Amino acid sequence: MSFPKILAIVSTVLFFAIAVAAFFKQGSDEPAEATSVATRTEISPSQETKALVVANPKPILQPTIPGLSGSGREPPADVDRTKELFNKREPRLPIVETIVYKSRVPWQKGRPAWLSDYANHYRTSRHFIARGRNGKPDYTKQDVADGDRFNVYNPAVNFSFYLLVDTTRSKMWLFYINQDTNQHVLIKTYPVGLGRVDNTSPSGLLTPYGKYQLGSKTAVYKPKVMGTYNGKRAEMITVFGTRWIPFCKEISGCTASPAGFGIHGVPWILGPSGELVEKNDLLGKYESDGGVRLSTADIEELYAIITLRSAEIEIVKDYFDAQIAEN
Repeated sequence: MSFPKILAIVSTVLFFAIAVAAFFKQGSDEPAEATSVATRTEISPSQETKALVVANPKPILQPTIPGLSGSGREPPADVDRTKELFNKREPRLPIVETIVYKSRVPWQKGRPAWLSDYANHYRTSRHFIARGRNGKPDYTKQDVADGDRFNVYNPAVNFSFYLLVDTTRSKMWLFYINQDTNQHVLIKTYPVGLGRVDNTSPSGLLTPYGKYQLGSKTAVYKPKVMGTYNGKRAEMITVFGTRWIPFCKEISGCTASPAGFGIHGVPWILGPSGELVEKNDLLGKYESDGGVRLSTADIEELYAIITLRSAEIEIVKDYFDAQIAEN
């Protein structure tokens, strides 16, 4: 074979090899295709979840919960201004004033004044005065001596309390309302537990909707204090915790009679050592018979704050369903 023929054959082979290489190189530069099913079997469960989220950016729907409103709006951020009720110096809320205890006061007409007399005169609960006097949430030590300083509600301010319960978020907001200016001031946000699911109720729960007046027939429960519950004798702390504040009157939009409903603590149960302990895992859940449950610390605080004062509670599906949200 002549040299020119050999050169032609080699040139042809080289040209063909270059063309083939260029073809495969072009294929390797293409974008990678979506992971195949075979490949996904090698991905860990957590990685697979991430991969599916990237491939399908649609939001994952949360399970439906009682009272779900879907408003998409956020209520006020959680706050706690209760210290401003008990501070003897600024900052203090304008509904309180600091006084000095004296056993002899003009309004007692010559009789000595005890802590309960101050409570009645200033329409401020004994528990409220005791907490301020003791400088901590101690509501049982209620002795006072001349010169003691504590806070009482300011008689110059015309106000009432308003509680707003959102069944969707399982939260309760405590406001005071200045009746002269209609100013609403948020004092504290509380987590709550609510009634069990009831598809026959307008609220979807055993807890009703509506605005109710809170009653004065409150109760303080201690271990071994007995009462009647559902027609049977019961140790009341195992049902209502340490405090009970009843609904007493319908005001507007009520889906049930106030009878039997109230704000109360979480029940106490027998602990590992046989002693009564607070069952503190019920907040944020729908497991009560319809009442609004608070932790022991919160119900005792709320009881101290609102007892002897006009107070209303409004229960709604969503915070923004309440009239106060428009103020």
